[in-house]
Amino acid sequence: MENVYQLIEVAQKTGQIKKGINEVTKAIERGKAKIVAVASDITPPEVVMHLPMLCKEKDIPYFEVGSREELGAAAGLGRPTAAVAVISEGDAKDVMKELKRGSAKGDSAGKSAEEKQEVKPVEEKVEAKPGEVLPQKPADAKKKAPAKKE
Repeated sequence: MENVYQLIEVAQKTGQIKKGINEVTKAIERGKAKIVAVASDITPPEVVMHLPMLCKEKDIPYFEVGSREELGAAAGLGRPTAAVAVISEGDAKDVMKELKRGSAKGDSAGKSAEEKQEVKPVEEKVEAKPGEVLPQKPADAKKKAPAKKE
């Protein structure tokens, strides 16, 4: 994670970066972003949920970093920012190579929040037709079944 901040700081001074969700999204879609960093403390998380998928589609390394405040400071801003894309790394070519190599090896820093978390299947909600009785699961056995209308 420190390498990501270091890359952003150097790229901000000697290269080019894009800051904010909208600018980062455009940079990814246009194929200009080389690396994307997103803060992990964003609320609601839905505002950045599209970024890992876009990065995967465009084959751009994606990193989830600590906080918005730290990311904003690394980008040279006086305020927090949710996302940063490195367009041109400037003098940080070595750091860029190292980060890309780490994400290519499957390093956990380069994985999105979706890939880090276990995916749990969602149970389908089945509704009974009039007069039909559905089988109950053990957890449902504690609940009272609705009385039949005749």
